[in-house]
Amino acid sequence: MEPQPPVPSRDDEQPGVGAQPAGSPAGLSATVTAWVEHLHWERNLSEHTRRAYAGDLDDLAGWAARHGVGSWEQVDHRLLRAWLADLHRRGAERSTMARRAAAARMFFRWAQARGQTPTNPASALEAPRADRALPPTLDRGAAAAVFEYLESAVAAADAPGPEAMARRDLAMIEVLYSSGLRVAELCALTPDRVDSERGLLHVVGKGDKERSTPIGQPAERALCAWLEVRPRLAAPGVVEVFVGARGGAIDPRVVRRVVHTALAAVPDAPDLGPHGLRHAMATHLLEGGADLRSVQEMLGHASLATTQIYTHVTNERLREAFRQAHPRA
Repeated sequence: MEPQPPVPSRDDEQPGVGAQPAGSPAGLSATVTAWVEHLHWERNLSEHTRRAYAGDLDDLAGWAARHGVGSWEQVDHRLLRAWLADLHRRGAERSTMARRAAAARMFFRWAQARGQTPTNPASALEAPRADRALPPTLDRGAAAAVFEYLESAVAAADAPGPEAMARRDLAMIEVLYSSGLRVAELCALTPDRVDSERGLLHVVGKGDKERSTPIGQPAERALCAWLEVRPRLAAPGVVEVFVGARGGAIDPRVVRRVVHTALAAVPDAPDLGPHGLRHAMATHLLEGGADLRSVQEMLGHASLATTQIYTHVTNERLREAFRQAHPRA
């Protein structure tokens, strides 16, 4: 199976899939629309993933049309290489070029299998390797300071409403850091998926894949404390664990704002969102001796290669500690 390239973050708008690229023949766009439908119904890829792939192929279709290509059958390997070279001249990041090359390989393999192209011109298409930038993360001291700040906000609340909000914020950040949930997974969490007896959360991740991930005792205590006061905020019929100020299921943007605010209150803490807490969880687990496979399962990564980025983070920290402390570093 083709590995899925990086995709943009989640967006609630409907994708502009199948919109004809400027200057491209309708046939090119129609085939892209059919392919995206295949990704939906046969590959079960998420909406934002389909949107990303559609955008990649729409860019190729528009570029090909501007160079006199009127059908996918006319696309050859040399034209695809020229497309990537033009992307590079336009200042595209390596990660963008790698994703678009991967999308082209997937698309033409599908098109050839259905007889829409005689060959697969993208089978040997390569792009520069995407830079594996080390994700910024919290150190253990900063993480502890964040929770001290949130706990003090609970203690300082002088009315039922603000107290409930403070408990919610503490519980959300505890769960994000303890279990490494994605923000969409946190927002969709329901009480029936909280297994207090075994200290587990059962979540539905990317591609509707279910997994169970442990939850630490501080996070479990914060979650129970929030659930006790949740009725003060939750509107009737709302089943999600975390709710917004108006009582509906919490919006991912609110979660991001809460995380940014909490980290901004801690001196020298990096400005991270919820995904940064996921990075911190993975990094601290590996630093503490957890094996890579276990971290992969907890994060819900389809490929171990995705999880291996965190070994680079921990290795870099070891090297930095060595350089600072060893007399002959």
